[in-house]
Amino acid sequence: MSFRIRKYAAIDIGSNAIRLLVASVTLFDEEPPVFKKISLVRVPIRLGQDVFTTKEIGEVNMNRMVKSMESYALLMDVHKVEKYKAYATSAMREAQNGEEVARLIKKKTGINIEIIDGSHEAAIIAMTDLHSMIHDNKVYLYVDVGGGSTEFTLFADGEAKASRSFKIGTVRLLNDMVTKKLWSEAEVWIKEICQPYAKVELLGSGGNINNIYKSSEKSTGKPLSYLYLSSYYEKLQSYTYEERVYYLNLNQDRADVIIPACRIYLSAMKWSRAKNIYVPKIGLADGIIKSIYNADKR
Repeated sequence: MSFRIRKYAAIDIGSNAIRLLVASVTLFDEEPPVFKKISLVRVPIRLGQDVFTTKEIGEVNMNRMVKSMESYALLMDVHKVEKYKAYATSAMREAQNGEEVARLIKKKTGINIEIIDGSHEAAIIAMTDLHSMIHDNKVYLYVDVGGGSTEFTLFADGEAKASRSFKIGTVRLLNDMVTKKLWSEAEVWIKEICQPYAKVELLGSGGNINNIYKSSEKSTGKPLSYLYLSSYYEKLQSYTYEERVYYLNLNQDRADVIIPACRIYLSAMKWSRAKNIYVPKIGLADGIIKSIYNADKR
């Protein structure tokens, strides 16, 4: 009988926040591995606000990043993490000083950050439990909304048929940095890839849709309807920022981006003619853990 528990960590450096996920993988004889989340820490550092407006990460956020990574290095140490990966997406990808910041963090904390593109990001997310939710006889449009970009993937016959990343993100929308032309491009592309199929379901991921799903009190696995999401969107808009924090119990850094996030999901549902959106609790960090495990078992 063989039994082993391995510990891995994933650091996801997004445009709206930086997350550390520590997970264990239990290996028992010839049974499939069991993945379990042990700890998830989220620090609300909005790198996108800097990058999308000034083209670089400012000194204040740079110092906050260093402190966050120092704390993440300590947490990984006390959790006895064997291996980790730190991936940065849209904001650091576009920052003129992105590589410079990555070098500084490596020097100060020992954490090595890899800056990845949208297609690499989509491929990592595809390593998650997403496939267990995709049925061969159904068609899905997977929509992952971030602060700087949104990744779309169409699944049909149990496999990915088309994938694309658009620079339509919540932080960009807050700063009025998404052109009508870009919205039109996304609309045309989604309508085009969904056109051959009579029925498409949406799969939504990202902190905002997870928050909306949690507040809906739907039982696990049940979808949100277009009507529900649309009415929730109207409700959000009827409140001031302060009211959203107080009455809806939203985090300060969530209470503003949740509105543009809703707009992206509703647009995707409208263009794909989807009546429902399913919300699997997965994201980039989950995919990173799977990718470390897959590389390890080779």
